[in-house]
Amino acid sequence: MIQNLDWTLIQAFLAVAEHGSLSAAARAVGVSQPTMGRQVRAAEAALGIELFTRRKRGLELSDAGQALLPAAQAMGEAAARLSLLAEGRNNTPAGIVRITASDIVAHHLLPGILADIRQKEPFIELEILPSNETKNLLFRESDIAVRMYRPTQLDLIARHLGGMKIGMFATRAYVARKGLPTSVRDIRTHDFVGYNDDPAIVVGMRGLGMRIDKHFFKVRCDQQAVHWELVRAGCGIGFTQERIGQADPEMVQIMPELPLPVLPVWLTAPEALRNNPRIRRVFDLLAEGLGNLVDA
Repeated sequence: MIQNLDWTLIQAFLAVAEHGSLSAAARAVGVSQPTMGRQVRAAEAALGIELFTRRKRGLELSDAGQALLPAAQAMGEAAARLSLLAEGRNNTPAGIVRITASDIVAHHLLPGILADIRQKEPFIELEILPSNETKNLLFRESDIAVRMYRPTQLDLIARHLGGMKIGMFATRAYVARKGLPTSVRDIRTHDFVGYNDDPAIVVGMRGLGMRIDKHFFKVRCDQQAVHWELVRAGCGIGFTQERIGQADPEMVQIMPELPLPVLPVWLTAPEALRNNPRIRRVFDLLAEGLGNLVDA
């Protein structure tokens, strides 16, 4: 019978099972790769079984590891709920608040808002988690999320702040070289920066009557911040929130009259943290700051 199994070892097992390698799991958890390796070996020794099969490109769950995974995941979910409930009853106005947002929002829109929060609340520490992947707030992967879609997960509080208009932009140098398109027919002859796997731009341009696929875009990247830098480098016409493009003096907005989508802006946090004073305070200040940036 296993006694006093260290929860850290179960966390290591879950991290490697999710990420498929020691290095990726170590980055996700915030430890070194050797530490992650020692924890996995210690978990296997404590359980008396081999949890993973070593492959050339990483680690694969063994049959025994696969059998234990649901129970370990249940432990992880229980630990996350315990952490949420405890944090919700924490009345300390100081401490850490973790905020996740997409790379482009974290880079271009949040810094000024966060600087204002720091001035108003000097005892609150802010950790920013830029990610285009959805963080699970109920697993304490973040405390607050800025999202461009309506949250559907249960047990969350969510506030709709409005919408941000999308614009089409190119550099002044690109426009000088290729000309300024003034109609949908014109833009068919221009270079565009698109996404590779994300269909959003293709769908949007088809809505304008252009029957295209991703190969219309000769430069493609799904990472939004890199996408925007490719546009800024002159690779072609690209898309971003109007506020970001209009703030760059080297960029020209292309056909602002086009009916491009409006991105909804939602602020969300776990319901269990509603009464935590520092998280509630940062939530309200974020809502105020982002509310000043929305268009509708």
